[in-house]
Amino acid sequence: MVETGGRRGREALACGGAAGLAMGGYAVAAALRGAWPAGAAEVAVPFHARLWDLVHGRGAGDLLFNWNSGYGAPFLADFFAYLMNPFSWLAVLLPRDQGPLAVFLTTLLSIGLGTALMAHVLGRLYPGPRRLRALAAVGYGLCAWVLGVGGAAPMWLWGLVSLPLLCLAGDWCLHERRWAAGTLCVALAWVGNLYTAAMATIMAGLVLTVRLLAVRRPFRTVVRVTGRAVTMAATGVLLAGPVLFVAVRAAQAAQPESPARPVGPSGLGGHLAQLLPGTRTGRPLPDVAIGLLGLLLVAGLPFNRRVRARTRLVWSGLLALVVLSFVWTPTVLVWHGLAIPAGGPYRVAFVLSGLLVMAGWVSLAHRPDLLTLLGGAALVALVAGLAAARKSVPASTWVLLAVGGAVLLAALWTLEHRRTDRRAGAVATAALACAVLGGAVWSAYAALGATAPGTAAGAPVRAGYAALRQAADWPAGRGDPGPHAFTPNDPLLLDGQGGGYSSGYLPTVTALLLHDLGAGWTAGGRRTGSVTDPVGRALFAVRTYLADGPPPDGFTVGRAAAPPLVTVVPADAAADISSVWSRQESLLGSRVWDAPEPAPDGGPVPALHGTSGWSVPATPAGTEGTVFTAGCTPGGTAYFHGVWFNGTVSGLGTTYRSEGEQPATAVPVHPLGPVPADGRVRVVLRADAVTQVPARPIGCLRPGALEAALARIATTGATRVAVGGHTVTAALPPGSTGTAILSVPATEGWTCAAGGGPYAPPRPVLGMIGVPLGGGADRIGCVFRPPGLTEGLTVASAAAAVTALAAVFGRLRHRPTRPPRRVRRAAAAPR
Repeated sequence: MVETGGRRGREALACGGAAGLAMGGYAVAAALRGAWPAGAAEVAVPFHARLWDLVHGRGAGDLLFNWNSGYGAPFLADFFAYLMNPFSWLAVLLPRDQGPLAVFLTTLLSIGLGTALMAHVLGRLYPGPRRLRALAAVGYGLCAWVLGVGGAAPMWLWGLVSLPLLCLAGDWCLHERRWAAGTLCVALAWVGNLYTAAMATIMAGLVLTVRLLAVRRPFRTVVRVTGRAVTMAATGVLLAGPVLFVAVRAAQAAQPESPARPVGPSGLGGHLAQLLPGTRTGRPLPDVAIGLLGLLLVAGLPFNRRVRARTRLVWSGLLALVVLSFVWTPTVLVWHGLAIPAGGPYRVAFVLSGLLVMAGWVSLAHRPDLLTLLGGAALVALVAGLAAARKSVPASTWVLLAVGGAVLLAALWTLEHRRTDRRAGAVATAALACAVLGGAVWSAYAALGATAPGTAAGAPVRAGYAALRQAADWPAGRGDPGPHAFTPNDPLLLDGQGGGYSSGYLPTVTALLLHDLGAGWTAGGRRTGSVTDPVGRALFAVRTYLADGPPPDGFTVGRAAAPPLVTVVPADAAADISSVWSRQESLLGSRVWDAPEPAPDGGPVPALHGTSGWSVPATPAGTEGTVFTAGCTPGGTAYFHGVWFNGTVSGLGTTYRSEGEQPATAVPVHPLGPVPADGRVRVVLRADAVTQVPARPIGCLRPGALEAALARIATTGATRVAVGGHTVTAALPPGSTGTAILSVPATEGWTCAAGGGPYAPPRPVLGMIGVPLGGGADRIGCVFRPPGLTEGLTVASAAAAVTALAAVFGRLRHRPTRPPRRVRRAAAAPR
């Protein structure tokens, strides 16, 4: 028992040492560089601010619904996707404005746990010196994927933990024990992050297959092990049923991702360069570098005669198959759940990095001899030479290869040929540790240096948060952080109630509603912006907003008149969807816009394609541009809605750049200026290339029209609105008829009732929630429940019952058999 305890203590010390080295290397590199991983400010920091608000009871909404973003959006799927890394909860222990620190700590601890688990898994693959296992695992914890991709997305970093965790569960299957514990490991991986868990599960299955094939086993044993693995994985995934079902339903309703180009030929040199430490090509290639030690060991595996030929063959074959699957579009689709991500086709690279580390350990555990080391060094030199032909290897990498390679080869040779000399072994191990840690710090330093610091912290952000808090009028009206932007998720970051939202689960209903009402979007609609004109703000009950302004904060606080969240329109009101202006009027219930059809009046002649809009030719150099004129009511305010227009817009003394690109980037409505006394609005478009504008791109807000409409709404709209975490109730004037409109996108999951009647799905009105009032009603109520949650909980309950029964039966089966009572009594009787 004492021996077992000591062995466990030494194992814990080795795993902890691996975690400490990896975390220390990352922290040192970040401190030296003073840089922040790209993308962390856009998504991770705002979502952690949202978590802080939820736990401290300050934010609008709850786990089911998010009142902050997209003018109201489902939240549970986003919570599962972005905040289920257990270390994310550290954010609630820090001040709210320390979101970047919370994200950094989440990243750091995820690296540490993933490295520690990998160190333990390597020992389960093949026994070997614990200190060497720790050093090998550091290559996994600080692989290039972590430095270039995972560090900015702590939710994906849970995949770094999931892969060794699932490999450990596979090891238990191989030894036919701990089925229930392995099932819980699978569930933990899938609950933490579905996206990376699916990739890690595939790789863990491949590793288990290789281990089954590496040693001759009876067919019956192979069948038993495979059956345990399949049932363990299936039950574990079903235990994560709420996450799985909610995420799948949310993905089905989400705005489609921008089309990604298939994986094309990138050249052998470019791919090989990614294996070298400190190399970043700036091209979409897999980040798979695991440090020079791991690379030397993997390269030497085919030459290591101490590893059985069968073992070398299956591990080398698996590496070759996985590498090929990274460059063939159909298999890349499989790795990513049948959808190549627009941000890059190699988010799965961490599983290949893990496989490289495990293959390298197979060689190191069998004590590589001089031939193995020289063969590995020659292969690494060949890789570097082929990569250098593409001119993608920086000079610093050559220095690292030369100096670090010499130190590593000398240390590995000493460990083999002086293994009985404890002092020489200690010196060699220390040299290995210094080389591994130094290379990791340098690689992290180079990777972090390629990114720009985020804008999710600092005095301007704190000022924006304070301004919205001071003007908070929720739920009587919204405080919208737009159109000024620190990040794409400012409503979460600043605790506002705006249209801005960046999420992989952003509903199509939300994206299209905001697009149709004149708000902008990027990323093909997966990143929305706020409405920017007075009528749009009135439709969404926006009473305070942040607009661009002078330093030091960069914004000014704007005020707007707006009706309550719930208004009433006549039941027989016909919806006009011919333009953004008419759609706004249909929801407002009043005519407030002049939306004349513009007339070409000079420059390159545009072509009108019916209701689809005008095709504007590129403006030749030295010419004014395409001119449109329109007649509006004098004294009004003119606006331009270019949507996809790319170029310069000038009119009424205003000039601005429009960066539209169909379908990726839509430009919001932009103010031009007051309509002159003659009522003539002249707009000049200088197009960078052939582009499109709507059929009626010019809208003029009539003087006093919006004020009159709001006065009418005040007599028919809600007299009181109460908003809960995922509920809305509103009191209406007695006997109200027509349709009550909630200024909330009509996403799936809402049910509403009027006048105390039965709850039923609402009737959308141009994308907003509409509740028919029938013959008359004095109140309405709406409740949101995430689609898929009920089914997920049901499946998870059944899987939990199966797991519990399996654990109980396993415990009973392995419990020592007690002798009969009469035998025990006889043994206890005095003699």
